Amino acid sequence: MDTAGDSHNDALYRIRHSLAHVLAQAVLELRPGSTLGFGPPIADGFYYDFILSSPISDGDFAEIEAKMRKIIKKNQPFEQDALPYDAAMARIDEMGEPYKREYAQELFDKKGISELTFYKNGPFLDMCEGPHVASTRDLQKAGFKIRATAGAYWRGNSDNAMMTRLYAWAFETKEELEAHVTAWKEAQERDHKKLGKDLDLFVIDEEIGKGLPLWMPHGTVLRDELEKLAKEMEFKRGYQRVATPHLSKASLYYKTGHLPYYQKHMYPLMELKEQRETESGTVEEIKEIYALKPMNCPHHHKIFGARKRSYRELPLRLAEYGQCYRFEDSGALSGLLRVRGMCMNDAHIYCTLEQVKSEFLSVMDLHRELYEILGLTDYYMRFSTWDPEDPKGQEKYVNDPEAWARTQDMVREAMIESGLPFKEVKGEAAFYGPKIDVQFRTVTGREETASTNQLDFAIPPRLDLTYTGADNAEHHPYVIHRAPLGTHERFIAFLIEHFGGAFPTWLAPVQVRALTVADRFDDYADTVLEDLRFNHLVRTELDRSGDRINKKIRNAVTEKIPNVLVIGEKEVEDGTVTLRRYGSRDQETMTVAEFKDRLLRTIQTRSPTFLDRA
Repeated sequence: MDTAGDSHNDALYRIRHSLAHVLAQAVLELRPGSTLGFGPPIADGFYYDFILSSPISDGDFAEIEAKMRKIIKKNQPFEQDALPYDAAMARIDEMGEPYKREYAQELFDKKGISELTFYKNGPFLDMCEGPHVASTRDLQKAGFKIRATAGAYWRGNSDNAMMTRLYAWAFETKEELEAHVTAWKEAQERDHKKLGKDLDLFVIDEEIGKGLPLWMPHGTVLRDELEKLAKEMEFKRGYQRVATPHLSKASLYYKTGHLPYYQKHMYPLMELKEQRETESGTVEEIKEIYALKPMNCPHHHKIFGARKRSYRELPLRLAEYGQCYRFEDSGALSGLLRVRGMCMNDAHIYCTLEQVKSEFLSVMDLHRELYEILGLTDYYMRFSTWDPEDPKGQEKYVNDPEAWARTQDMVREAMIESGLPFKEVKGEAAFYGPKIDVQFRTVTGREETASTNQLDFAIPPRLDLTYTGADNAEHHPYVIHRAPLGTHERFIAFLIEHFGGAFPTWLAPVQVRALTVADRFDDYADTVLEDLRFNHLVRTELDRSGDRINKKIRNAVTEKIPNVLVIGEKEVEDGTVTLRRYGSRDQETMTVAEFKDRLLRTIQTRSPTFLDRA
């Protein structure tokens, strides 16, 4: 995946930024009366936002691209101009760009700048910091292609106007563009939304609600297998399982500090009324406000605080697959990657200051082992710290500089000792402490956060969580919030794309499918499959479609079944099966006992292959 454009001074950044201006010029010529938003370079090209005088669809892309090529041939120089406040605002008024004016006013008022920079190429003028190529002639060899339209709120705020965003790819040469488009098309075949539908894994139903996935039987297998894996690994590491309700009184979230700051991401609070009889016999109306839980930690904190705790009990590791609900903006929802209802692989570790580093290291080792089993290698860690210079710091972070310094040092030391790749970023910590986010690069080119590990020094005092120390005094514990598998929804989206829907045998929704060349061999196939299902809990099925064997094989390949048994007269006579593994045209005939032994070993070891060799 190309990442050029991170530096404002590199050649590709200049090409992409200049092409964004050419695109805007072309659109304004084809859609006079339209107004502009922003148009920055991005990882594989650029985009530009518009309020259009008339709509643009993908059927218009060729016309816009042709107009862009004509502009490029005109050899328009990119001319820079810097103006102080009065002249800059007058120029923007002449341009007739209300959104540019709003942003310019903010830059002068809040950022304290002294002048604004403009760039002009031909008749097109834009408020812009640059840099650009010298002239549109320098774009003649560039490869570009408009790829999509999308809705985008002005400034990313759902309270603002909805704009039309035009996305485009852009590279230094047409050959690089063609290679990227080919790779992109291949990646789209692995997109989890497409495969989720093709493989019958999940659906989003409008009557249920946006962002609230329904898991089909095959998708539920993926959830169950991941949960089973996590529970086994957590059990070995001394975690204890708990279960908590999906809602609680809203007052709990005021105590933790999540309300009111997190309220825009929560479902609306519910006011519930009921009639209660008092001791005097009168009836009074009681009002209580409840919230659907957006996270599990407050519930786990209540379990910790349910009775007195001793330092001898620590570290106490409480784990739950907890269902949570977050009211994400509808425009941000995307398949399983961003949802409103999610099941989290959550746990909270309550420990002493002296135990923080070793527990943090143990959690990172758990991350490493889980990812190795799943064959995930393309990731790195983001170590997020607080930013004491952030003007909104008092709103975003607990104000305890000493605690921030202490906990950040501990996390930094643990990450260095872990040997895992990480980079430190300022200003992205949780409000209660530093955190590690695991960033994955997906096969479709995105970088997404898959899981998190956070150190919390602030919430235990707010909830008066304490333990009795060896000195017989009361102390507040530290809390590690960790979710190595993140949410089922997002993590399974990664796995669908990582495996392209062709899951290894241990994870596959259907592990073995039998295909008979004629119905009279079905009884033999049933005998083989029933032994695997009833005695060894293998997910098996028999294709009873009545189709010819070649079509049955094609269907199994389309559905990405890892192990297909072909059974005919010879197999029945010899007590054998003929195995076709997904991704291979080779067939291998073996005894039923040999197949079963290899299959069960593959499942038990969670082998990354479809079926281990003998």
